[in-house]
Amino acid sequence: MKLTETLTKIGLSDKEAKVYLQMIHLGEQPASVLSRHTDINRTSMYDILEALKTRGLVQTIQKKSRTLFKALHPNELLQYLEREKTEAVRRLEKQQESIREILPELISLEHPESNRPRVTFYEGEKGMREAYEDTLSAKDGILAYANVEEMHKALPHFFPEYYERRAIEHKIHIKAIMPDNEASKDRAKKDKDENRESRLIPKKDFEFSPEINIYNDKVLIASWIEKIAVIIESKEVADFHRKMYALAWKGAQKAAKLPS
Repeated sequence: MKLTETLTKIGLSDKEAKVYLQMIHLGEQPASVLSRHTDINRTSMYDILEALKTRGLVQTIQKKSRTLFKALHPNELLQYLEREKTEAVRRLEKQQESIREILPELISLEHPESNRPRVTFYEGEKGMREAYEDTLSAKDGILAYANVEEMHKALPHFFPEYYERRAIEHKIHIKAIMPDNEASKDRAKKDKDENRESRLIPKKDFEFSPEINIYNDKVLIASWIEKIAVIIESKEVADFHRKMYALAWKGAQKAAKLPS
């Protein structure tokens, strides 16, 4: 039954859902009547009714010497879920605070080898997307060697939207050294809108197809033709590539003035 399935999905047990639906149908009733209509013994029925009362879905009514039970209006289900959501947020916040308190101690237990460089490989179109999504975690910008032409060939439906997310949603600045081809020129025209600074280098002398992104303590190397990517997480490696990029950035300015 769809109603029962939906109620169990929001946290009610099968029996609680069964009793609740009968209560809506029958109106206010004593536990004995509810037991008869649901084939649940009276002892269990009182436990179920108490659980539903705790959830704020059932109320008790005293009529003379009789105790009746009534389901509150179905709108209360939304209120119940709102209370559950609030409680879940509070519980998660307490858990986060608990982890923050023990985090220094946990870090102190870290095995020395766990500080060694981490290397993660990605394959195929899905893997390439996943690897590139990681660049959106950049805290101090991205330094890139990129061939826009090859990037767009490999993931034509990913990059236009990615540029907007990086620049506008995540506000990440990028420097890009790119071969001087039509796709790179078109992209460079949008530098201001896409929070980018580009330097185009002569295609004849400096054509390349793979991409390298340097960000945080990571270096992403992507082969758009072979559809593979690797992310190296190492402060030493990332710092080295930053220094080499600073040199390449200056060289790109000079190279751009060479006759093509």
